[in-house]
Amino acid sequence: MKFALFFMILALFLKSNLGQLHDQFIPNSDEYLISQFFEKMGMINASNSHHVYNLSSSACLWQFVFCDAKQLNVIGLVAPSLGLIGPIPDNTIAKLKKIQFLDLSSNEISNFSADFWSLTSLKSLNLSNNKFSANLPTNIGNFGSLEKLDLSMNNFSGSFPDVFSSLASLQVLNLNRNRFDSVIPLGLVHCHSLTSLDLSMNSFHGYLPKGFDTSFPKLKSLNLGGNLIKGRGSEFKKMVSLNYLNVSKNLFEGSVVEIFQGSLEVVDLSSNKFEGHISRVNYSSSLDWSRFIHLDLSDNEISGMFYRNLSRARNLKHLNLANNRFSTQSFIHIDGLHSLEYLNLSKTNMIGRIAQKISTLTRLKTLDLSKNHLTGKIPHLSFRTLQNLDLSNNNLTGDIPLSLLQKLPWMERFNFSYNNLTLCDAELSLETFKSAFIGTTKSCPFAANPTLFKRKVHKHRGLKLALGLAITLIFMLLALLLFAFTCRRKARLWDAKQESYREERTISGPFSFKTDSTTWVADVKVASLVPVVIFEKPLLNFTFSDLLSATSNFDRDTLLADGRFGPVYRGFLAGEVHVAIKVLVHGSTMTDQEAASELEYLGRIKHPNLVLLMGYCLAGEQRIAIYDYMENGNLHNLLYDLPLGVQVNEDWSTDTWEENDENGIQNVGSEALLITWQFRHKIALGTARALAFLHHGCSPPIIHRDVKASSVYLDYNLEPRLSDFGLSKIFGNGVTDDTVRGSPGYAPPDDVVTPKSDVYAFGVVLLELITGKKPVGDEYPDDDNSKAQDLVSWVRGLVRVNRGSQAIDPKIRATGNEAQLSEGLKIGYLCTADLPLKRPSMQQVVGLLKDIEPDELVKKHIRSEALLITWRFRHKIALGTARALAFLHHGCSPPIIHRDVKASSVYLDYNLEPRLSDFGLSKIFGNGVTDDTVRGSPGYAPPDDVVTPKSDVYAFGVVLLELITGKKPVGDEYLYDNSKAQDLVSWVRGLVRVNRGSQAIDPKIRATGNEAQLSEGLKIGYLCTADLPLKRPSMQQVVGLLKDIEPDELVKNHIS
Repeated sequence: MKFALFFMILALFLKSNLGQLHDQFIPNSDEYLISQFFEKMGMINASNSHHVYNLSSSACLWQFVFCDAKQLNVIGLVAPSLGLIGPIPDNTIAKLKKIQFLDLSSNEISNFSADFWSLTSLKSLNLSNNKFSANLPTNIGNFGSLEKLDLSMNNFSGSFPDVFSSLASLQVLNLNRNRFDSVIPLGLVHCHSLTSLDLSMNSFHGYLPKGFDTSFPKLKSLNLGGNLIKGRGSEFKKMVSLNYLNVSKNLFEGSVVEIFQGSLEVVDLSSNKFEGHISRVNYSSSLDWSRFIHLDLSDNEISGMFYRNLSRARNLKHLNLANNRFSTQSFIHIDGLHSLEYLNLSKTNMIGRIAQKISTLTRLKTLDLSKNHLTGKIPHLSFRTLQNLDLSNNNLTGDIPLSLLQKLPWMERFNFSYNNLTLCDAELSLETFKSAFIGTTKSCPFAANPTLFKRKVHKHRGLKLALGLAITLIFMLLALLLFAFTCRRKARLWDAKQESYREERTISGPFSFKTDSTTWVADVKVASLVPVVIFEKPLLNFTFSDLLSATSNFDRDTLLADGRFGPVYRGFLAGEVHVAIKVLVHGSTMTDQEAASELEYLGRIKHPNLVLLMGYCLAGEQRIAIYDYMENGNLHNLLYDLPLGVQVNEDWSTDTWEENDENGIQNVGSEALLITWQFRHKIALGTARALAFLHHGCSPPIIHRDVKASSVYLDYNLEPRLSDFGLSKIFGNGVTDDTVRGSPGYAPPDDVVTPKSDVYAFGVVLLELITGKKPVGDEYPDDDNSKAQDLVSWVRGLVRVNRGSQAIDPKIRATGNEAQLSEGLKIGYLCTADLPLKRPSMQQVVGLLKDIEPDELVKKHIRSEALLITWRFRHKIALGTARALAFLHHGCSPPIIHRDVKASSVYLDYNLEPRLSDFGLSKIFGNGVTDDTVRGSPGYAPPDDVVTPKSDVYAFGVVLLELITGKKPVGDEYLYDNSKAQDLVSWVRGLVRVNRGSQAIDPKIRATGNEAQLSEGLKIGYLCTADLPLKRPSMQQVVGLLKDIEPDELVKNHIS
């Protein structure tokens, strides 16, 4: 009782003294204002108030309070996570006239005080993670001295006030995780001192304000993620000081290439509409890949091949390229990426095996390779750090490695479903098997290890061990027999296309699949019992289950088009056979026998300009046609320069024109492919030959009925091929069935379907090729200010009055003979006559087109403007020529000295590969022969008189200098400090000697390559053109030097 009384008296004493001290504060002093602030915010009676301030001491000694050097004025208050609740009270901290930084983050403050905006001396304000709501007051513009402003993680909404133009000193602005839903105000571009800007996770919309890209010369970090902002990648190309860029989950589009430059370390462009060829990022000479830490390009429409510069990103920890439109290619180059912790390559169109070098990425925590076409066995992946693994939806085979199975119990997530894998585990739970191993076969040739997934400590371990040994000895022979039987069975199963996998995949028939326009059903009970017929490989035991596997169960991700006859899917059959699978959903009334007979007939129709029908499958009432896949897109996409990856109507290509091996091509847009009359004529003639074959070479004749630009494809070698022939019906002479008359703009005015209907449609395609205009919905200008309704009426009107040349596409006018182009329009005029009888036959059309065939495609001189616009292509010519000379010098016995190497002796073959001509015409030389009857052409001949292999080296050096400078060996302009060199060699050698070689680089290719590589190329030319032969390298050495500066992914099969 006495103790209780004592504590009551003590409490009253303390309370009395605290009240006295409080009363002793000078009104409006800093101590008084701050104590009032904490009291009104609920802190005076809080249990932790004594940690904030000591009422008996100066405010400058209080925790979270910072004063000036003389300890007279409060200049800072840092009070995060103190449980402050409610609005900031009036007449408290807003009266601190000298305060410069204020941090009240992570509390529950709900509003500003009326006098809060008088804190004009503030330089730093942090109110993040509170409960502010409603609009941000325009009074924020009062803080003219503010350098840092953090209002993130609140509930500010409405418009973003356009008063930031007055915050000229602002360096850091963070509005992350609010509910702003306006455009970004123009006033923000006046904050030229910004180094960090975070507007992420709001609802900002519209376009970036004008001048945004040039307004922040010091900006290091930009985060616009999680909004609805529109724009293009080019809007960031001038922001060269950026280290951190996040524009994820917005509506940006355009080329991704222009973004990569400067000193970027973190880039997140995910979930936008960016496009463009990813390999062209290699052009950026200013990009330092070694600085990259985080790169996320997922969920866009990026195409092309993976860039090999990634191997330089040795510090990269996070890489996500998932869900794009990349070209078919082998596994990404991962050499040197030893810092990777996160790798997501899901749905990146990879084929072939998983690279064994992936086992060197020992820091990986997450690996996602799902939804590709990977084959072969799973490599060694037992990283100690691996927590998430997804290999689902591929074509992987073989056993899941035991070392990986042993790792699974400690992993957070894993998925092996929809492959052709086998595993042996006695205690894998049924739930796990059904969720993460769908389509996987259990197969245990040896006694299964029951401790893979459940490791327990057993009390009778010795007894169980003895029992296990006894059982093993007793059944040893049985196990060996079982092993032999299983191996035989497995070989039979896998050689026969994994029957067990089919059974796993087909037990749930019938199968229903949905696209945007239709739902189709394959009414089969057991997919593995429904055969797929492959015409040229009848022994292949393919079934409908293989089509399921090839298309990931006809997943929408494999859908190429939802066309006139039905959906078209892309897939890979066993052996990496790339196919287009067309489901003929609409309008089929034939019996199975009739359908099989018709498809068998179509499969026998072969022509170089027809898309090959490889096989078919009759799945219930569905007729499925299997075609050879066309790698290089269709004519409609090429002509009208659609964005990469856009599909139209019957397009089953992904419009990816960049292939994965050395014979592929790289698409650089429709401009690059279709800028010449020679190439467009080639397409027209090939298509005409295909139709002539169908009409005159088949019995009965086949009428296509739907000829159009999107039914003309380009194969691997860029040859035109006509698709969809015979799908409507096989016609005999005189048949007038008009169930299909053609697509809008291509259908003739007459109602009768005959071969002349195809002639009309072909005429429209020919007019498209020459004019570059669409059949309908385009602009068709005329001098009399009238406007034609469609392409045919426009061109026919011009041709009638001899003004057809006005319709020629300006892009190709300079590449061909105008008279030939005008004749081509007249052929189109004939084909599109209103009356079928006035139209020529397709055989006659072929003859007419051959009469206007352009001269044989030029064997392209190496200074051609159209071909030599990139360093990559010029380097390809240099390296190919060097290899030819190295072979002549070092691969022939006796060695052959060319004696007349020059630009005009280097030709380009049909595939645009460089070929050296005229070798050995002078004489075949042995070692030591000094015959100098031929020493080379002017400008290419070395100063020495002795003809040796080093004479060729000199001449090659001149060719190399031509390729890099774009200048002739003699007779050009060679300016050097207001003086003029006499020839190319003396000019370049003079510049290189004083480290000014870069001045000689051809301006046309400077932006297409790495300037350091180009300068190294000039130095190689310098070595080759040394005055003394002994100082020149051999051609073998030159090949090595050129390979050291080889650009990534040389342009293949460019058509210019």
